Amino acid sequence: MHDTQRRSLLKSATAFGLVGGLGATAPFFAAAAAKIKPAANSALIVVDVQNCFIDGGTLPVKGGAEVVPVINKLAGAFENIVVTQDWHTAGHASFASTHSGKKPFESTKLSYGTQVLWPDHCVQGTEDAALNKDLKLPTAQLIIRKGHHKDMDSYSAFEEADHKTVTGLGGYLKARGIKTVFVAGLATDFCVAWTAMDARKAGFEVYVIEDATRAIDLNGSLAAAWKQMAAKGVKRIQSSDIV
Repeated sequence: MHDTQRRSLLKSATAFGLVGGLGATAPFFAAAAAKIKPAANSALIVVDVQNCFIDGGTLPVKGGAEVVPVINKLAGAFENIVVTQDWHTAGHASFASTHSGKKPFESTKLSYGTQVLWPDHCVQGTEDAALNKDLKLPTAQLIIRKGHHKDMDSYSAFEEADHKTVTGLGGYLKARGIKTVFVAGLATDFCVAWTAMDARKAGFEVYVIEDATRAIDLNGSLAAAWKQMAAKGVKRIQSSDIV
């Protein structure tokens, strides 16, 4: 990725609140004090572990494939698993190719605010959008598809980019009696972070399993995302903290 692309993405990330105020004192990040055994009222949310975000895909996250064995191992500890898929239409509003004169990693203004423009990726029904074939999630019960509205992106599994349109995941989890969610997948500083923060907004206790995620990490975006999550009360743990 060229420096100009990195700067453009960082600027857009700032507009979304991922980056900013880095000179301020970082809030204390709550960490697990002891081993955690997920209860029947806990759920694992596996975010966007799709071919498009893994090496060889249209928008690869460095080391993306490395999360798969970690997530597979974690899956055995959970009675409840939800999986998300980026599921874009052709010509989606978040694609640079949809906007004349725009290039990937630049940004534009849409009705709901600043939108990072991405390469065409995760188009509905393509192999690129498929879940990675090596995922083994025997207790997965629900797939939430996001970003399927042509004119709106959706990083979070709970809310679309207008921060008003809900996916229904919060209602589903509450109907199932879920109190605590653990978030893993791709990418830490975008879809994982938004999902974790919106889960807190919806009233859940939230853990992000750091070594079961990988980040884009552009010019401080990962550190900034962790700070944003900490400020919302998200807890940062490792897979080894779960039994």
